[in-house]
Amino acid sequence: MSLFWNEGIETKSQDEIRCIQSERLKSVIEWVAARSEFHRARFKEAGIDPKDIDGLDDLVHIPSMSKADFSDNYPLKMLCVDRKTLREVHLSSGSTGAPVVMAYDDHDLDQWAECMARCYRMAGIEEGDTIQITPSFGLFNGGFGFYHGARKAGLFIIPTGAGNTLRQIKLMNDFHVKAIMGVVSYGIRIMEVLQEINQAIPSLKIGMFGAETFSDSMCEKIENGLGIEAFDIYGMTETGGVGTTGMDCGAHNGIHVWEDQYILEVIDTQTLKPLADGEEGEVVFTSLNRQAIPVIRLRTGDISRVISRDRCPCGRTHARLDRIKGRIDDMLIIKGVNFYPRQIEQALMDITGVRSHYQIIIEDINGVKDLRINVEADEGVTGYMVEKHLKEVLGFSPKGDVFKPGTLPRQEGKAVRVFFEKRGD
Repeated sequence: MSLFWNEGIETKSQDEIRCIQSERLKSVIEWVAARSEFHRARFKEAGIDPKDIDGLDDLVHIPSMSKADFSDNYPLKMLCVDRKTLREVHLSSGSTGAPVVMAYDDHDLDQWAECMARCYRMAGIEEGDTIQITPSFGLFNGGFGFYHGARKAGLFIIPTGAGNTLRQIKLMNDFHVKAIMGVVSYGIRIMEVLQEINQAIPSLKIGMFGAETFSDSMCEKIENGLGIEAFDIYGMTETGGVGTTGMDCGAHNGIHVWEDQYILEVIDTQTLKPLADGEEGEVVFTSLNRQAIPVIRLRTGDISRVISRDRCPCGRTHARLDRIKGRIDDMLIIKGVNFYPRQIEQALMDITGVRSHYQIIIEDINGVKDLRINVEADEGVTGYMVEKHLKEVLGFSPKGDVFKPGTLPRQEGKAVRVFFEKRGD
């Protein structure tokens, strides 16, 4: 079996990729300038004539955009196609403001399916294999993204959606499911239920997980618990949905970004200037092959770095992005120490006997912030052990408690790990 869906594209040299990007960048700038008042206003404010954009070297002169632009232009003020050509829409909502809307015409749905088909093949899923899609089928893009790609890749689809874990397990065994799609926290829930009912899923070999950042140690736990190889799939509503921007391959040394479809930048969060490969900053994407709502220099809020642009052992040549460390707005500052929730997860998972469920609680008592970590663990793991290890990682000692396995709250979908408590004397 070939592990490539589109080998000619996936193995092009970096020089060839840059040529494709330059040509497509010019085209997409012309496209949005002719059809979007939003983009015309941005170019005018920056003193840019779209006709002067001649390739990648001109990209840095274009102002960035963000999730807030989607909210400000809700629902379809950034649309670049006739509304009658639209075929689908997906939304993601934050805690404030209007939701982010991504609309699709036939071209965009096919582009999404193409990106996803590459991810499936890269994971070792071939035509006719049986997969189970556990994200919900609704306004959230996850379920439909996996579905569109699976149709294009010729897979046998069990579209369960979220919840009813016992039935999920039964279907996986009844239909000999090879691969599961979902969020990491739901994979952990399946693991727990399997342990409770003393069963396994012998046919299950592959898991593709997105929508949540997760540490290397958490990845190892879920691989061992389900007996699978886990893949980190990347994409967001603004770029077109799950898998649009890439996934890691069997080498598991970074997320391959589909550079014929998106220009990848990593920028300094303060100066907004591009950073060199290897330097950590905010991930920025420009879509090169989308029609309805293309994004030009979208600031994702995700923190990462480019690992390499060299040919990967898997044979692919597209840039590899490190596992997402967190989001800019996820950074926590406690007692003068800056850190991301994923760093806490990595530290917890490195403690023998600590389970996969935990809570990070930020306490604000009369304006003074403190940290409490609640974690499930096997008998023998003490609060002192957890505190000592976290102090070594974070530089200070958080409060916290150790709970018996199964006692902290669960969610069927995307996990909530960070909680805020504010109180006074």
